[in-house]
Amino acid sequence: MKRLPTATWVWAFTAYSWLATTVSAAWFARRADPDLGVGASLLWQGSIYAAWLPAAGLVWLLLRRFGGGAGGLAALIMAGLVCIPLEAFVASLIDAGMAGRTGDLAARTLARLPVAILLYTAIVAVALAAAHHRRAREAQARADDLSALLSTARAAQTEATPSPRLLVSLGGRRAAIDTAEIEWLGAAGNYVVVHWAGREGLIRETLQTLADRLDPAVFARCHRSTLVNLARVKTAQPLSDGAWRLTLESGAELVASRTYRDAILRRLKGEATPAG
Repeated sequence: MKRLPTATWVWAFTAYSWLATTVSAAWFARRADPDLGVGASLLWQGSIYAAWLPAAGLVWLLLRRFGGGAGGLAALIMAGLVCIPLEAFVASLIDAGMAGRTGDLAARTLARLPVAILLYTAIVAVALAAAHHRRAREAQARADDLSALLSTARAAQTEATPSPRLLVSLGGRRAAIDTAEIEWLGAAGNYVVVHWAGREGLIRETLQTLADRLDPAVFARCHRSTLVNLARVKTAQPLSDGAWRLTLESGAELVASRTYRDAILRRLKGEATPAG
């Protein structure tokens, strides 16, 4: 199951659940009415549980739209307030058509509600597990891509001999700083603040202009006002909103938003990245 796409095992489990439930319910229906044929009992119960497929599709769409967080759970609860009584009503109509059960439709619908609640809860539980599984696989794939990116950056910086230097203002004097020593750079108006070896200096230049001069295999935007030396990233931890927390060798921490995270990974794969 580890290598199968999430949708594959979800639909396989759905098909198995429908078949097993149909056969079990048909067996109980025949015990209650021995004159009921096997085909008729399977058609009757199969129709009842097939009616849940649209509800399962709705649950999956809601999770795709709102995610598995508080917003998604709220959407699922609101949907359940409609789906549960509707499915109980549909099951009662199928009972009336297949078994010739007449009488109070409202009472039969009410009697179906406990089963409908259990089935909807089971569908939601499976959908949440599938959504979590998919997110975990996507996060692992991004983590693998990031590891490859950091390795590429370290190799590119090692191979750059000699490393380019930047002229940085340090109070009343200037110093030439090896770009391999720089951890990150931050925009400050028309200046750029350079951070290296626990020190800071200024360059009178915009961050974009400076980024155009630096090796794109080593330096990358992690924020619109921050440029990070990927070769100096020690660890990268995924955050709940999809961003990354980058911990540098000095212990400094930077956050790469989802937008810049995706741009970095696109660049790793050789795709064009938007300027900015």
